[in-house]
Amino acid sequence: MDKFEAVLLFSPEINADILKKEIDKFRTNLSTQEGKIIDEEEWGLRDLSYNINKFNKAFYNYFQIEISGNYIKNLNNDLSQSENILRFLFIKVDKHQELPTKLNYEKK
Repeated sequence: MDKFEAVLLFSPEINADILKKEIDKFRTNLSTQEGKIIDEEEWGLRDLSYNINKFNKAFYNYFQIEISGNYIKNLNNDLSQSENILRFLFIKVDKHQELPTKLNYEKK
């Protein structure tokens, strides 16, 4: 199993119920790909560095996951199908950083 850190950016127009459903869907997709979430943080509604689909804010969620690198492409395909996800990023790491992250302290 490889270690990854993932950040998902969700549309600022969705409500809390839809956000929870999208995160649960990500968890389900991850578990069907034989992956697991080690830890996660909700960074909340934050400003974007640049507009994405005419939005200047997004809901940020951070995940520390373990999954075989072969399955990341499948996760990318699943995430790109959702209209509520603006962007996502997976970064392979040797060791997960200690939580809480700096961004978690800077919540607005």
